[in-house]
Amino acid sequence: MKKYDVAVIGSGPGGYVAAIRCAQLGMKTALIEKYNSLGGTCLNVGCIPSKSLLDSSHHFESAQKHFSEHGIEFQGEIKINFKQMIDRKSAVVDQTTKGIDYLMGKNKIDVLHGLGSFKDAIHINIEGKDSQTIEAKNTIIATGSKPATLPFINVDKERVITSTEALKLKEIPKHMIVIGGGVIGLELGQVYRRLGSEVSVIEYANRITPVMDSGLSRELMKVMKKQGVKFHLSHGVNKVERKDKTIHVTAIDKTGTEVTFEGDYCLVSVGRKPHTEGLNFEAANIQINERGQVVVNDHLQTSTSNIFAIGDVVQGAMLAHKAEEEGVVVAEFLAGQKPHIDYNLIPNVIYTWPEVAAVGKTEEELKANGVVYKTGQFPMRALGRARASMDIDGFVKILADAETDEILGVHMIGARAADLIAEAVTAMEFRASAEDIARMSHSHPTYAEAVKEAALAATEDRSIHT
Repeated sequence: MKKYDVAVIGSGPGGYVAAIRCAQLGMKTALIEKYNSLGGTCLNVGCIPSKSLLDSSHHFESAQKHFSEHGIEFQGEIKINFKQMIDRKSAVVDQTTKGIDYLMGKNKIDVLHGLGSFKDAIHINIEGKDSQTIEAKNTIIATGSKPATLPFINVDKERVITSTEALKLKEIPKHMIVIGGGVIGLELGQVYRRLGSEVSVIEYANRITPVMDSGLSRELMKVMKKQGVKFHLSHGVNKVERKDKTIHVTAIDKTGTEVTFEGDYCLVSVGRKPHTEGLNFEAANIQINERGQVVVNDHLQTSTSNIFAIGDVVQGAMLAHKAEEEGVVVAEFLAGQKPHIDYNLIPNVIYTWPEVAAVGKTEEELKANGVVYKTGQFPMRALGRARASMDIDGFVKILADAETDEILGVHMIGARAADLIAEAVTAMEFRASAEDIARMSHSHPTYAEAVKEAALAATEDRSIHT
């Protein structure tokens, strides 16, 4: 029987990063993965493939709508080779997963393919390609999540689909009905809208992205409406029926009236749920809460002290980079270090165009907690760089403590917001004030100037360019 210092179950961003950090710290490490390829949801059917399609569809839309304005002219019709688009996405995924394979070899991590389940607190049964039982002093559960659905919806994976199937369709839908106005629904909805699909987003709440700052929600919906996406807010879906190639979705609107939508595909994007099936937690006395999440303490220890859990399988935002941070925290804790993670400083991003990004508290949270704050906001359209690129939608908003000027939250929508948010995370990590950012030199012309201008606006309303 092989013996390890650490066994990691699941090879997503949390799992493989945890394994690498454990190996770096001198621990003999095994990584258990039930699928053939490493990387989990994010690399195989999530973050990476969706960004590939977002990028491809963005190029197509630009060629259609914006190239002529730039003085770029084509002879003949601009056509979509959808198969090539999907094939490119698959190639990006393959390349990325091979990169993980390389890192496992480089760090001398044993990769064991098969379904891992607990025999007891220190023994793990592996069933599959590398069937065996191993002994591990410590185990890290990093099994991630899978798409959730509603009890009355039959996800047939053909016409009624989740994000997994939406990334490998054989045709472009005529009308895609999206149930759920969260990150996944909006990103994939935008992909297919750019490619020519009619897209209808049905959301139960009274706004899209309900957990983000309401200003961002309003601006994103305004921009996506302009792009042709239709939104139906405060609609509770109660029935999804398929008849041949037609999907009928029935919902109750805010007036109590029953409304029916008809399309050829229905994307169910109502969130994700922890992936815990088949792990035999009972054998290791691992506690699970009513939402199916593994219960952990501040050190990410489960109810069994030598077993830890990270990522989507525990509470908190289901984000790849959150899982990575947790993986590092556990590895360093096992090595006797004193790592720390500040969940308030985990940024959240939506990769639509314009991109949406946020870190820290929203205005709604600050108001609810009775925090006295001040706001500085700056529109992207006031930037020379934005006008030069024709990306003028959006704004940057900085929330700062009214008394101390410490930055409490940064919320932005605009071109490259996904990258710009890193400045805000850095500033907040070092407890910077709005004035600190306002006094930093930002290159001109750049999108980052919007962050400086918003900070100036939060500092005695000193914005230069508004």
